[in-house]
Formats: sequence, C-alpha cells, structure tokens
Amino acid sequence: MVRVKHRYLLVNILYPELLKAGRESSAKLPDAVTFHQPTTSGLNSRGLEKAIKHGVEELFGDYGYGAIRGSLQVKYLSTATSTFIIKVARDHYRMVWTALSFMTKVPGVHDAKPCVFRVIRVSGTIRESQEEAIRRAREQILAAQREQGEKSDLTLAGIFGPPGTKKDDVMMVDKGDGEEEGSNEG
Repeated sequence: MVRVKHRYLLVNILYPELLKAGRESSAKLPDAVTFHQPTTSGLNSRGLEKAIKHGVEELFGDYGYGAIRGSLQVKYLSTATSTFIIKVARDHYRMVWTALSFMTKVPGVHDAKPCVFRVIRVSGTIRESQEEAIRRAREQILAAQREQGEKSDLTLAGIFGPPGTKKDDVMMVDKGDGEEEGSNEG
C-alpha cells in the first residue's frame, strides 16, 4: 500500500496597487494595513479551487490539470486576513505554485482589484502552515502599530498577554451549537 503525501501551501493575497494609490491620496492608513488588506467576501474556496485548476490547465495543459485535479483542496480561507491554505499532492505542488504566481485578480469577483498571490510557506503538515499564519498575523499587527505610532491599550501584549506567558485556551461556540434562541438556562 502506498501512502500519498501532500504539501500545504500558505498563501497571502497582497494589493500593491492600492499601496501606490494610498500614497498618492495621502491616506491615513499605515502601508502595512493597505498592502495586507482584507479580500472581498465574494471569494470562496470553491471559486478559488476552480481558478487555480484553470490556471494550472492553462500553463501545463491536460497533464497538469489531471495531475492536480484529485488532490487540490482549499483547506482554510480567511478573507479578513487575505490568507488561505491549499493542500495538493507532493509531486505536483510546484505547478500550483506557478499558477498562483500568474494569477493577477481575485477569482469570482466582478471588477476585482489587481493583486498578487504570494506563497509564504510550503510544509508537510497543515499545523506548520497554521502556526506560520498566526505568527505572520501577529507581525502584521505589530508593524501596523509601529508605523502608526499608537500607544493605546489595544496593543498586542494587551490582547495576547506579555511574551512568554501562556493563556488558557478558549472555546468559541456558535449560538446554534446547542442553544435555542430565547431559551434561558441558568
């Protein structure tokens, strides 16, 4: 029995054109925020998968499409951080990376802004990709704070605690996960 190995690609969507436009209009937002801004909510994992498959087919033909068709999956998509994680067979992840490099617009969005898809990390497990995404999100918050020069109470240390301290895990539950609207327990 042969085990199929996969690679996980952590990808950011960046908006360099908006950074240039922001400088010209003297916007008050820090460059780090403008460059890493949220993606429109019109992007979904199915549309992203379809666009990547189409990009691979365009670049590598039927061979490329057939190679990734069964293994390509979008495992995580956050439009708020413009970040997503893709799972693909280990032998063919370079084709997906190439297709992402040639994409210039967010798929499935009419009149989409020009953007760049940047592969940040390629790893053998999804956990490594998740940890890198969290680390980068924290760095972006710090960069935006440094650039803005804010000394408010909403610093990263105020949100996550001082470096080196461990906080208890918190479980988030949707309202529909066991509670009925209007029922009072207590």
